[in-house]
Amino acid sequence: MAKLSDVAAINPTRKVKKGEFVPFVEMAALPLSGRDILVSDVEIRIAKAAGAHFQNGDTLLARITPCLENGKTAQVNVLADGAVGEGSTEFIVLCGHDSADNDFVYYLCREPEFRKFAISRMEGTSGRQRVSWQSIAGYPIELPSPDIRRDAAGFLATLDDRIANLRQTNTTLEAIAAALFKSWFVDFDGVPPEDMQESELGLIPKGWQVASIDAIADYLNGLALQKFPPESETEFLPVIKIAQLRAGNTQGADKASAKLKPEYVVEDGDVLFSWSGSLEVEVWTGGRGALNQHLFKITSREVPKWFYYFATRLHLPDFRAIAAGKATTMGHIQRGHLTAAKVAVPPSDEMVKHDAVITPLFEQKINCALQARTLANLRDALLPRLISGQLRVNQ
Repeated sequence: MAKLSDVAAINPTRKVKKGEFVPFVEMAALPLSGRDILVSDVEIRIAKAAGAHFQNGDTLLARITPCLENGKTAQVNVLADGAVGEGSTEFIVLCGHDSADNDFVYYLCREPEFRKFAISRMEGTSGRQRVSWQSIAGYPIELPSPDIRRDAAGFLATLDDRIANLRQTNTTLEAIAAALFKSWFVDFDGVPPEDMQESELGLIPKGWQVASIDAIADYLNGLALQKFPPESETEFLPVIKIAQLRAGNTQGADKASAKLKPEYVVEDGDVLFSWSGSLEVEVWTGGRGALNQHLFKITSREVPKWFYYFATRLHLPDFRAIAAGKATTMGHIQRGHLTAAKVAVPPSDEMVKHDAVITPLFEQKINCALQARTLANLRDALLPRLISGQLRVNQ
């Protein structure tokens, strides 16, 4: 038997010079169920020499409600070699006394029993509760021998590396498909001037039509699902709200009846659009669920999935500007704004030609996301037993 502080250094000394530019990580950058902080989420700021300080290999643990309960934990792997970053005062920083235990410390912080332990020791006023580093230092663990714990953490890290690679592949596939959509349907690259015609969007290729995005696709609004309670604790659908859409999974979701009409059931591969709050368009791969009233499920028999996906994303800047102008805490758009949003639509034979190129990219993107979900589920199922030494990698 041991305690967390026997294997991990908590808030180790990491120095930055006040006034210098340093990498900075906000609480929002910490993933809910993944390991890595995105490069795009690291800012460069002038160091205040306050808050959390960390280097590659360190674990950042959110200590404040609701971030701790939601699972915000990351391992830092995004800094330049030798760099020290600065972050939120609400981070607890941990690393192995031996750097070979850095992965083990990270996965120990993701272990469900550790999270329960930390949550049970939160203190403070409602809505601003925190856990102190002193409270988690005494977390009791059955500490496996160094070779066993490092094999276990290495295996889990391999799964996370594969998940990260799949997600990076998806980022690349999305960028390629988006670039093709813009080139073919916005900029009309390769179409000579004599083959263009005037339209309300300006010049578009001859034979093409201008249409509202809600004319080419159906934007189905979800239900106020509290009116459809689950039949039991074993028969229900998780409710997909804006939070689930952003996270890409149904962790912490409310429950609704499993007997909803099929059109209000969300399946993997469906395109969802949050018309209030964050206003995001995503291809859902988080599992079967129930469509919440703040989301649209977009479908069409007229055009391919990728077309209405990118057509909606094309108008997101305008939609977000409209929502930001609303005199409410949660800005939104209305159906009339969908009608006002126009897109150039090619003849069917032209659409088929482009579909043959983009649909395979889109299907590969969905398949990669589903593979990543499978690996994440495997990682989460194995983590407690591997970290405790109850299950060995060679078993």
